[in-house]
Amino acid sequence: MKTLFLQAPSFDGFDGGAGSRYQARREIRSFWYPTWLAQPAALVPGSRLLDAPADGLDVEQTLAIAQDYELVIIHTSTPSFPSDARFAELLKERRPDASVGMVGAKVAVDAEGSLRASSAIDFVAREEFDYTCRDIAQGMPFERVDGISYRDAGGVRHNPPRAIIENMDELPFVAPVYQRDLDIHNYFIGYLNYPYVSLYTGRGCRSRCTFCLWPQTVGGHRYRVRSPGNVLDEVRWIKQHMPEVKEVMFDDDTFTDFRPRAEEIARGLGKLGVTWSCNAKANVPYSTLKIMKENGLRLLLVGYESGDDQILLNIKKGLRTDIARRFAADCKSLGITVHGTFILGLPGETRETIAKSIAFAKEINPHTIQVSLAAPYPGTRLYEQAVENEWIPPNKTINLVNESGVQLAAISYPHLSREEIYHGLETFYRSFYFRPSKICEIVGEMLGSWDMTRRRLREGVEFFHFLRSHGASHS
Repeated sequence: MKTLFLQAPSFDGFDGGAGSRYQARREIRSFWYPTWLAQPAALVPGSRLLDAPADGLDVEQTLAIAQDYELVIIHTSTPSFPSDARFAELLKERRPDASVGMVGAKVAVDAEGSLRASSAIDFVAREEFDYTCRDIAQGMPFERVDGISYRDAGGVRHNPPRAIIENMDELPFVAPVYQRDLDIHNYFIGYLNYPYVSLYTGRGCRSRCTFCLWPQTVGGHRYRVRSPGNVLDEVRWIKQHMPEVKEVMFDDDTFTDFRPRAEEIARGLGKLGVTWSCNAKANVPYSTLKIMKENGLRLLLVGYESGDDQILLNIKKGLRTDIARRFAADCKSLGITVHGTFILGLPGETRETIAKSIAFAKEINPHTIQVSLAAPYPGTRLYEQAVENEWIPPNKTINLVNESGVQLAAISYPHLSREEIYHGLETFYRSFYFRPSKICEIVGEMLGSWDMTRRRLREGVEFFHFLRSHGASHS
């Protein structure tokens, strides 16, 4: 079937493509690659991947493209689902014979509810959906496709689950799909060199963090990996066919989980002369960090989450602040840049722990930070806890973002209100960035290159705008 893989139009600047960790409009306009759609697109010859938000396409423009396809597969998320379902309805009005399916964690955990929400959705894919999409595109009848729930005359039917992918080397490269269908200049992240490319070298995460969406819904807790040779072959392909790429980001939940493998890939990247970055847990030993740094590693994206040990225990982070401190010191001594991420409003949060996290962030001083609000996504342990303890209003739709896609505080506690958590975010940012030492650091970085000056000025304007609008609004 003529197949379109679609990231549908949504809020202006909404980065639903980063379905893995953050489904909201960011403080600074940023776009991750829609890798979760690129992977099945690579399995379906002649298909097209369309990322409407990154391309700046509105609903009308996207419909004009989508109506030419027999099969349209939309990546959705909890915040974007209502608008994605509406898009499916508009598409069916234009082309009633088109088959419309949805993929993503939202439909994986609530297949029945998603199908009942709109008659325009013909099927949803649960579990890993790469081969599911391929089977449907090849015309296999719905009743024979593992891992889908679909609508038939008798209501909603749920097929047996799709087996988890064990041999990750079987999956084709996503970079050729990026090159064919996307404009890589539309993708930028404040802390990565521009233009960049992001890829997965494996799926699943051995950590058990209660808030993290994909391991608990789609990827699982076993880290299934591509062989180092396979990863290096794709990087070699990028180097040859996309020479403008300045940095490769490995977006695995925790790339450093298998240290000997991370070291082997690093050595290969060093030989290729590639600048690269990855997600890491703040427990990587100095010896591994040193090998990575010597072989082209520039930046680590690290989820610190909180500066309070009890909160880290509550969320099963598998980390203590003393280990994180040593890790931060090691990165500093090796010259590895760190982008640190923190979350406000996790179980155990108080006014004191918020202050503690801010002090901790200033002490370990990552180069840049992102502060999120605890989001109880359905399918996560955090969501179950929020329901059990009535941290979210019972039997109500929880709004994780407002009408313009900005993240809201969804959780409140008897001792700490939604408003306090929400406004804690701007306090955190101001305390961290508006220090003379941090301002000097960023100005110093800008003096190094005109490109960086332009970029940081643009981001600065967006960031001030974000703080102003955030301070003026309420959750």
